[in-house]
Amino acid sequence: MSPVTSGLPAQLLATLGTAIVNGDLSPGAVLRTGEVERAHGVSRTVVRETLRVLESIGLVSSRRRVGITVLGRDAWNLLDPLVIRWRLAGPHRAEQLRSLTALRAAVEPMAARLAAHAATPDSAAELTRLAVSLRASTHDPGVFLGHDIAFHQQVLAMSGNEMFAQLTDAVAEVLTHHNPLPSRPDATAVDLHWRVAACVAHGDGPGAETAMRAIVDQVGAEPGELLGATPQPPPSR
Repeated sequence: MSPVTSGLPAQLLATLGTAIVNGDLSPGAVLRTGEVERAHGVSRTVVRETLRVLESIGLVSSRRRVGITVLGRDAWNLLDPLVIRWRLAGPHRAEQLRSLTALRAAVEPMAARLAAHAATPDSAAELTRLAVSLRASTHDPGVFLGHDIAFHQQVLAMSGNEMFAQLTDAVAEVLTHHNPLPSRPDATAVDLHWRVAACVAHGDGPGAETAMRAIVDQVGAEPGELLGATPQPPPSR
């Protein structure tokens, strides 16, 4: 994720990034440093830092004597957490949810199967601890969310597949921002997380895969109800 996390650079980054992913700044549009400075009332240093981050995630390109050019979606790093966040908050929310749900359905069940075979005693114990923490925090949605994110990240990391492991930030972003938290997490989902942890601890790859598939299938059933919901800011943790 970008190191720009606060202050004017973060504000300008969110403004320009959102405008690009929403289509308000069309592919081919040229951003000139001086114009951005004046339009947003920021320094040249802030503009340069912001444009550097946008270039690093594929939203713009810098060409000598041309300036900073806005790029089309084919060039974006679609797994970057910032790109995911901006798309979930905008008019392309439904499309982003469908894509992410399909990605999770394809990857996470297999990651759970692999984790069951690659788990060490320590990593399996950590996954079990997270499952216990999930069950113990159902009264506090914000705390529950933190444990849920950590659980799914742990499974991806435990898979032993370095490409799966690089999806941890993307999964965290969608879990954090994809819908308003319910007042109390679903009991079936909690039990399924426990089942994944138990299967991983016992080396039961097919069982872990089946339980994780049930979790992501639950998520896949939600978008139809959630696409019209107004995105909510994540709870402070």
